[in-house]
This record gives sequence, structure tokens and C-alpha cells, in this order.
Amino acid sequence: MAIAMAQLTLAHQSSYGAPPSYGGHSHSSTGLPGASSYVAPTGFPTSAFSSYYPVPSGQEPQPALYDPVLNITYPLNLTNPDTIPDHDPDPEYFPVPIVNLAALDQQSIIASVVAEVGSVISSTSFGSNCSQCLAALSVAKSAAQLAPELVPQMFVDLCVKYKFHSNATCEEDFAADTFGAIWTQVLAFADVAGTDGRWICNSLSSTFCPYPGVAPLNVSSYFPSPKPTNAKVWKPSGKCVKVLHMSDFHIDPRYKVGAEGNCSSNLCCRGNNPNTALPVGQIGMPAPPFGAYKCDTPYDLGLAALQSVATLTGTSKHDPLAWTIYTGDLVAHDPQSQLSRAFTEYAEESVYSMFEKYLTGPVFPVLGNHDSNPEAIDAPQSLPGNLRQQMSWNYNHVASLWRLNGWIDDAAEAEAKTHYGGYSIKNHYGVRMITFNSDFWYKSNFLNYINTTNPDASTSFAFVISELDAAEKAGERVWLFAHVLSGWDGSNPLANPSNLFYAIVERYSPHVIANVFWGHTHEDQVMIYYANNGTVQSRDTALSAGWIGPSVTPLTNLNSGFRLYEVDTGNFEIYDAYTYYADVSSFATLNATGPTYKFEYSTRDAYGPAANWSSSAPLNATFWHAVTEAMGEDHSLVAKFNTYQGKSSVKSPNCTSEACAEAKVCYIRSGSVALGRKCPQGFASVQSAYTGKNF
Repeated sequence: MAIAMAQLTLAHQSSYGAPPSYGGHSHSSTGLPGASSYVAPTGFPTSAFSSYYPVPSGQEPQPALYDPVLNITYPLNLTNPDTIPDHDPDPEYFPVPIVNLAALDQQSIIASVVAEVGSVISSTSFGSNCSQCLAALSVAKSAAQLAPELVPQMFVDLCVKYKFHSNATCEEDFAADTFGAIWTQVLAFADVAGTDGRWICNSLSSTFCPYPGVAPLNVSSYFPSPKPTNAKVWKPSGKCVKVLHMSDFHIDPRYKVGAEGNCSSNLCCRGNNPNTALPVGQIGMPAPPFGAYKCDTPYDLGLAALQSVATLTGTSKHDPLAWTIYTGDLVAHDPQSQLSRAFTEYAEESVYSMFEKYLTGPVFPVLGNHDSNPEAIDAPQSLPGNLRQQMSWNYNHVASLWRLNGWIDDAAEAEAKTHYGGYSIKNHYGVRMITFNSDFWYKSNFLNYINTTNPDASTSFAFVISELDAAEKAGERVWLFAHVLSGWDGSNPLANPSNLFYAIVERYSPHVIANVFWGHTHEDQVMIYYANNGTVQSRDTALSAGWIGPSVTPLTNLNSGFRLYEVDTGNFEIYDAYTYYADVSSFATLNATGPTYKFEYSTRDAYGPAANWSSSAPLNATFWHAVTEAMGEDHSLVAKFNTYQGKSSVKSPNCTSEACAEAKVCYIRSGSVALGRKCPQGFASVQSAYTGKNF
């Protein structure tokens, strides 16, 4: 068996030739791309920004941040940790009523709907919770159509009356200036008695309606042409360049040094979020200047990470990174009541300006679910009237920033403004970057519950398919990336768009798509996409790999990190991946220095020997399938993967059981929701103790 396995491995690797070398780069004496560690200075690099507001001694800096697109300087009270707002001042978007009613008539409509919904909830005549939930939605729909601006308060009142959540959470979820206006749009336009309603009810509580599952998909109708039988086989050039993958920065300009770093809920290291188990005013764990496990990225940590990149990767302005991909999420994890357009725009300008200063080579960013306001909400252009443009302010802002920084050209800027931040551009090395806004399959973008039977209601995938088809005809190689991952345990995207995306990857891999990249989980993970919708998972059917980038933020219970790829300039495959991290558990005792970012592991060295992988072969989907085969034989390899998943965090649970090992292998092999939901559940994330339960 071992001999046969070795022969199979060599058969998959025989065409790759000699190991590639760096074009213009050289390894350090340690065999790494650069130094093995970087110790950040204690003092904040004041040259990072041109001017600052005064702050109390020992607190995080407050840049007086100028936005060249909006031509404004953001005010201090937007980010001052002592003046955190509790109300979003931005416009609220409601459907246009189908009939113009007087105010008293609208109030009468709401009162009638509330009474009828109450009757539905108290009724014992329904055959299931699902039919009861659908009936309540059907009754409430008329309120959204006739008196939309009164609906958010109706939501809050019903939520409180029937104890769906705590009173505070009811306000946070359904008030007009949080998500109430968005839910009103959903109620007005969704088919609440049909499939849309089932998705809505399931999203509110899995006890209301069972998970709707995947609808049949006519794949051929989405593609302009069939997959070619004589597709080009890309050859390596033998020269590699260095490509940085950063993700989930989550800058927190409201981080307060000395505040509670172990708060009771939500985002810690904030002056307004205590540990309620302690006496009022008592701090159990003072927030260190460089961050903590329950907190987002303070400026001191973010700048330490960016300062470390050149040293660790062996790059400089004279010997730059080839390019950087940034897979989304710039904004901190504030509750929605503390967020605003201005806070989102501030984070975008802040982080992108730091990238422009500290990262050499162009940066190709995508939007994450936190890079919008309300958080995770993006509106499809299929909505009527001005509702289709309610998020255009954001696409216009980031596209203009990307263009001003010289990362994209005029054509890509125009695409990003049209396609919700998605764009397609061929970079200076000849590989095409195709990006899209993954909020259009994310479960927390509630507008996705309108027209759920259409897996591409936003037409985002029509854009991706068009660009991939053009790349195929032009003989181009593509890197495809977004923020919210397509599979793993199946808990993040909606099933139907995820199913379509899997079909897209299968249609254009491996001859067009070289690699797929994601962020979102904050963890170091990978997925494999197979032929035939993953029905047969083997080395022969493995088509493409989906690399999930580790986060800069430590939230939650993770170390801070990033990754460097060695990429061949001929086939644009990855030949090694180096991950770096800073140990957050050490931050509380730092005095003489800042954090140390250091080399964690090489993907080839960590997994290649166990997979019997040739030194000349790329780390492609076949490689990763070989790794999962080795994991099945040796669970210590799974334990290693589990350690790296949390960036070697002391907070990560161990993965030593048979059940955990089986689940991890299944997640790695699951590039879609349908596949991921078939896996054993409860072992997906290292951010808390494993539960080992199933859906």
C-alpha cells in the first residue's frame, strides 16, 4: 500500500520539473524568505500619519485622518474611546408604501398587524413551528407594504413582548437605526409564504423552520461555453516571487489601554464594556497597549504587524513584494448602534493608508462583511428605486481609494463602483485578479433572503463568470478571491449561491483558476474544490485549493498573523507558504519592547513529508488532498493543523480525538455549504471549546 501511494504521488508530480527559485529574491541563511523574527519597537511610529489629536498619556494614538476622496478630516469624537456613540446618524432606507396612508391610518394598520401576529403566535392550530412562523410573516408583510417606517418599532415591541431576545438585544437587532429598516425591506419584498420565508424563519431560529437546503441547479445555463477538453496546461517558469496575504485587520481606534480586556460580552478593551462579574469600576484584566485575546487591533499592534513584514519577508522598496492580496474586514466589531458610515470610511482610509506606507508593491483588496454599514448589509441592484443604490457610497469610496493608491486602474475602479466592490484586473506579472463581494451569500446580509431561489440575485457571479470566460479565451491565469469562505463547515454562506460558486470553480479549474483565497474566520485554514460537485474526492478529482488567510486581529482567542506565498511566475501556483504570528499571551508583560512577530511554519515543510510530496511540485489541490490522506493515517498531523489554525494560540482547544480528526479532514474537503453541512459539526473553530455536536 505504501509503495502504491508513493507511485501515485510521483505520478501527480512528474511534470513539474526542478524546484523554482526566486526571481530577484534570495532566501536568508535560515532558509526562510527573510529573518525568522522581528521585535517591534515600544514607541508608536509617529511617521505613520501626518498629524494627530492630543491623547492622554499611555493611550493609543488618534490620527487626525484626512480622507482624500471625501476631502474631510475625521473628527476626534468619531474614534475617541471616551465618547463612543450609541446611535447611528445615517439615513434609513424604507420601501415606498404601495398606498399613501395618513399617519393615523398607518398606526391603525400596525395595531391590527400586531394583534393578528399575536393571535398566530398564541394559536395551537398550526401543524409545525415552521407553518406558524410563515403565517406570522405573511400577516406582518402588509405592515411593511403600507406603513414601512413604523415597522422597526413593531419588530422591537413584538420581540420584547414575546421574549424573543433580551430587551437590549431586541433594540440592537430591530431598531430603525440598526437593522430594523433592512428587515422592513426584506418583509416587503420577500416571498414570505414560500422559500424566502423558510430561509427567514430558519435564520431567526433553527427551531422555527428546518434548514431549507440546496435547490437543484441547471449549471449549463450559467456558462457561455462548455469546459474545453484540450485546456492549456500551465508550465512553471522556475522563478518565484513573494506575495503577501493579509486579512481581517479590524482596526480599533476606540481601543482603550487599561480598560477591561476580559469583558462579559462582545468587544473588550473598551471603556464602555465591563466585566459584569466584578464590582462596578473594578478592572480584572487591564487592556495592554498591544492588544488582547477578546479585543480587536489597536494601532500599536497593527503598526507592529505592518512594520514586521519587510524584515520577515526579506523585501524592501528596492526589492518589493510582487503584490499583496487583502481578503477583507477593516472595521472593528462594534455593536451596530455604535457604527456609522463615517466610522466605516475612517477604517477604510486608515488601514489602506497604512498599507500604502508599509507594504511594497500593489495591494488588491476585497470588501469584508464588516466593511459596510449596517454591518454585513449590501443591497442588490434588483431592488426597486433608490434602495438599489443604498450602499453605493461605500463602493464609490473604496474604489476611489484603491485607484488613488495606484493599486487598480480606471477600468477596475469603474467595475468596483458597479459590481459592489468587485473588479477584475491583470497585474504587472500577468496574472488576473478577479474579486467579488461575498456579502451576497453571507447569512447575515438579511437582504439575501429576498429571492432565495435565485443563486445570483445580485449578478455578482454573472460578472465573475464573464471575467473568467474572457480570461479563458485570452489564455490568462486567474487568482479568485473574496472574504466570506464558500464552505468549510457550511455555517457562513447560503447554500444556493455556494453551490453555484462551486460549479464556477469546477468549470474554470485548473486551467484558468490557479488559486482561490478567503478570509473571515480569522483562522488559518484551507479547502479543496473537486470535480463533479465533490461527489468523488480523490487526487485525480482535486481541482483547486481555497486558502483562508489568518487574521491580524486576535479576536477571539487567536494570535495575530499573516502569510507569505512563494508564487511561480509561469503558472502562478504556490510553491510554499510561510505563516508568521505574534503571541498575544505575551502582550500583558511587554515593557522594554513591542510584540515579536516570528516565523510559525512552512506549509511545505509541515505537511509535504507526510504527503510524500515532491520538492518540485506546487502546493495545489492535489497536494492538499494528499495531506488529508496522510491526516487519515496519522492524527498527529491533524493536531498540527489544529495548532496552526489558531496561529499557535495558547487558547486553542486540542484536536486529539477520532471525531475531531474526522471532522477536520471533512472540512478541508468541503468547498461548499452542501458538503460542509454533511461533516461532523462542533470542531470547526478553535476560538472556543469544541462541542462535537451535529446540526
